[in-house]
Amino acid sequence: MVSSASLPVDLSGLRLQSGSGLARQLYQALRERVLDGRLPGGTRLPASRQLAERLGVSRNTINRALDQLYAEGYVQGRVGDGTYVADIVAKPQPPVADAPVGTRSAARQMLDAHHLPPPLSGPPRAFRVGVPAFDLFPFDTWARLSARFWRRPSPARLGYGDPAGDAQLRELIAAYLRSSRGLQCDPGQIVVTCGSQQAISLCAQLLIEPGDSVAVEDPGYRAAAHALSIAGAQLRGIAVDGEGLDVAALEQAGACRLAYVTPSHQYPTGVTLSLPRRLALLDWAERNEAWIIEDDYDGEYRYSGTPLAPLAALDRGQRVVYVGTFSKIAFPGLRLGYLVLPPSLARAFARRRAVDIRHSEIGTQAVMAEFIAAGHFQRHIRRMRNAARTRRDALLAGWPQTVPGCQSLPDVQAGLHLSVRCDSLARERELIARAAAVGVEINPLSSQWLPDGETVHDARAGLVLGFAAVPEAQIESALQALRGAWGLPA
Repeated sequence: MVSSASLPVDLSGLRLQSGSGLARQLYQALRERVLDGRLPGGTRLPASRQLAERLGVSRNTINRALDQLYAEGYVQGRVGDGTYVADIVAKPQPPVADAPVGTRSAARQMLDAHHLPPPLSGPPRAFRVGVPAFDLFPFDTWARLSARFWRRPSPARLGYGDPAGDAQLRELIAAYLRSSRGLQCDPGQIVVTCGSQQAISLCAQLLIEPGDSVAVEDPGYRAAAHALSIAGAQLRGIAVDGEGLDVAALEQAGACRLAYVTPSHQYPTGVTLSLPRRLALLDWAERNEAWIIEDDYDGEYRYSGTPLAPLAALDRGQRVVYVGTFSKIAFPGLRLGYLVLPPSLARAFARRRAVDIRHSEIGTQAVMAEFIAAGHFQRHIRRMRNAARTRRDALLAGWPQTVPGCQSLPDVQAGLHLSVRCDSLARERELIARAAAVGVEINPLSSQWLPDGETVHDARAGLVLGFAAVPEAQIESALQALRGAWGLPA
């Protein structure tokens, strides 16, 4: 981007008429200057305080005008680096039909390279990953709360809502995080999203520029890696061991703009980031002015003691963006998540979300707010944690003592899944194929690593098993089927 020093802002002749509509006047005046070239692409606009002083209006007036310009694509900005005039002079592109046979646009190639696999069909079965015990969700209670809301909805909630999310829901999320997770935050730091994937995509859009280096756990959550790659990040895989992300390896990886981590229950290995490494990671971020995305996708599930305080609760440098979701407590079809942002980022994220989707569907937000306010949410968390613990115990107790070519199951103190290493890729494929033949789902650990241009090697082989999706009786039946399929004693 061209600096403001090389492109001074010319606001000569800009005068606002006193009275109403000051924000609209300023929006129109700045828009005209962008369109006629007086404010070329790359020009950095003065800060809102400076503009307010120069024009003799309030900062609220300035912010409303800039919000409209941002929403319409006339200005853009990188978080922490000010607001810039967008380069709106588009370069003509040949129509797709005129392209030579066999060629595709760079964007199409990127999307093809970074796509998510299709969702698994049918009801959940053992040992589907990423699915909680939604057979225990209180659908009658949810239906009653939903009917109550829609019988007489507040007119204030039926118009266009706050892109940051329903005010009551944000207040309740903040209160829940303070009391149950030890994360001190206020509603102004929260942006409601359509699940954690949208939250991660927003981070990718706003916190990095194409070409920035981004650190991700390896193995790790590939959907997050896809979102970061599509935003133009150069991914650097950082090894994971028994204490979580290897922060020493991160230090040696060179300058990174951002690190994506799952510290409470690393995906897919299941380990927890140790306290020394948490502190080291926060220190790394502060020293390097880097961001940390903390994906706390199943942090409520801890089976010895209370859930761990999030990494964000230790953050004193305002470098952590916390991603939370309701999908692992309720059900995946409920596309409702949230971000807890450092105060300096909250406004920019809400603006960006307004451009993408305007705001989340209000009914789901309102019903979840009432679900929390009436105490149903906390009771359901306890029910789900107990159910997941019982289902975990069924898997651990019924798993064969010895599976040739496969290590023993690890100790499982958190989360909704576990992973176990295999001796080779051939054995991984064989075990998974035989399981599928008898209707049992097992994910390959080898698919969770970043591609490095080499053939995937045996050290990456393993099995990933979710244990919360189905009741204990189905787990026991699946284990019996596995013994037969794998040629093990009944």
